[in-house]
Amino acid sequence: MNIVVATKEQLVIVKNLAYKIWPNAYETILSKAQLDYMLKMIYSVDSLEKQFDDGHIFLLIEDNQNFIGFASYELNCNNSNKTKLQKLYVLPEIQGKGIGKQVIDYIKEKVVLSNNLALFLNVNKFNKAKDFYQKYGFQIIKEEVIDIGNNYIMDDYVMEIEC
Repeated sequence: MNIVVATKEQLVIVKNLAYKIWPNAYETILSKAQLDYMLKMIYSVDSLEKQFDDGHIFLLIEDNQNFIGFASYELNCNNSNKTKLQKLYVLPEIQGKGIGKQVIDYIKEKVVLSNNLALFLNVNKFNKAKDFYQKYGFQIIKEEVIDIGNNYIMDDYVMEIEC
C-alpha cells in the first residue's frame, strides 16, 4: 500500500472514489436526496479544486496500482495551530485491514513536522467511523450542527487527538 499526495489533476480520482464509497458509508444515515446533494456540493471537480486551492492536501491510497481510498487534511486550520482531517475514506471491501490507521499515522507525522498541536475532525454522530476514531485515541470534544443549505444539516461530533 502506498500513500501519495494527489495532484490537482488527480482530483477526479477522489471524486470517483467518493461516488463509490459514500453511498455505502451514509446509506443508513442520510436520505438519498441529502447524499446526492452533499456529493455534488463537496465532490464535484470544481469543489475539490477549490478545496485544493484553499490548502487542503489530498492523499490517494494505492494498492497494487489501484486506488482504494483517499484522505485530505488542512494544516493549521483556521490559524488554530491544529490540523483538520477533512476526509478519510476507503472502499468498503478494503475496510478493517488497518489502512485507515496507516493514513492517520501518516497525517499525524505531518502534524508534528508542522509544529501543530493536535489533529481534529468532524464525524456524523451516527457514523460507525466514530468508533474507529475513538479506538485510535480521538476524543469527542464538542458537538456541532452545521447548516449546509437546501434544508440539510450535518449533525456531528468534533473529535481530537493530541500529537
